[in-house]
Amino acid sequence: MPDSQDQSPKLLDQVRQTCQRRQYSYHTEKAYVRWAERFVRFHDTTHPRRLNEDDIRAFLNHLASERNVAASTQNQALNALIFLYEQVLEIELDDIGPLDRADRPKRLPTVLSREEVRQLFAALSPGPNRLIAHLLYGSGLRLSEALRLRVKELDVGNSRLHVRDGKGGKDRSTVLPERLHGPLRRHLKTVKTQHEADCAEGVGGVYLPDAIAEKYPNAKTEWRWQYVFPSTTLSEDPRSGAVRRHHRSDSAVQRAVKKAADAADIEKRATCHTLRHSFATHLLQDGTDVRTIQKLLGHEQLRTTMQYVHVLEQSGDGVTSPLDTLPEDPA
Repeated sequence: MPDSQDQSPKLLDQVRQTCQRRQYSYHTEKAYVRWAERFVRFHDTTHPRRLNEDDIRAFLNHLASERNVAASTQNQALNALIFLYEQVLEIELDDIGPLDRADRPKRLPTVLSREEVRQLFAALSPGPNRLIAHLLYGSGLRLSEALRLRVKELDVGNSRLHVRDGKGGKDRSTVLPERLHGPLRRHLKTVKTQHEADCAEGVGGVYLPDAIAEKYPNAKTEWRWQYVFPSTTLSEDPRSGAVRRHHRSDSAVQRAVKKAADAADIEKRATCHTLRHSFATHLLQDGTDVRTIQKLLGHEQLRTTMQYVHVLEQSGDGVTSPLDTLPEDPA
């Protein structure tokens, strides 16, 4: 039996501390802790130092063949275990070897028509959730990017929006629709009033990455660092224990979009990410260069953006059906 000092509580604390030291998001920290725990339990609570590449491969193959996880889930588990060994335990791994890869179905993204987008927005109640949905479609943002937006990242005067530390830790700029300038200004006026009230109550400090918090100790209460879409309630930070106002919940926006899609009788599976897909596809339809769209979306590889070209090709966009060329309606 392994020594008690090797058990997961100590190991999981090490994973948490390493994630925080490397300034990983809280979501990533939770995921990596969960995978470390599952890996240890799969091998009967044997400490990872006593396991090797064969044991890692056995766990990952189990996920694919026995648990039937998605390809993205297996990849996340692989990344978490590489992080566990190389960053937490400081053990350099050799080649893990061939894996039983989870099936990665080749599905094209769901895209709404412009009329469906209009119907969806019409069914959304006025307020922050609708404004966020407008940004997902109007700027091509991921939901997490919209929720983490800070006031200083909106450049209304130049119709630009700056995404900081997006997917892959990269920054980028994208378009800020002119029709959102007025609604955003009105929204921010309300948010600023709320922020000033929070400051008066001593809870006006927003979360900042450690490096920023140390370099600019007063920044946490400055208006420009506040979230554009703050939560409606105060909460306790799970890491520091500080009580403050975090950004809006992603589930609240997701529920609002789903409810609106149902109310609009949209038969497609319309989600927040569907609006980002629709942004890219509609830009292509309007003649925007695919490399420009790649930059706006923040895709590292052009082939990721090319999926929207395939959407248009398979939808027959720009092709007239021969039925529509008949002089009379055959029906």
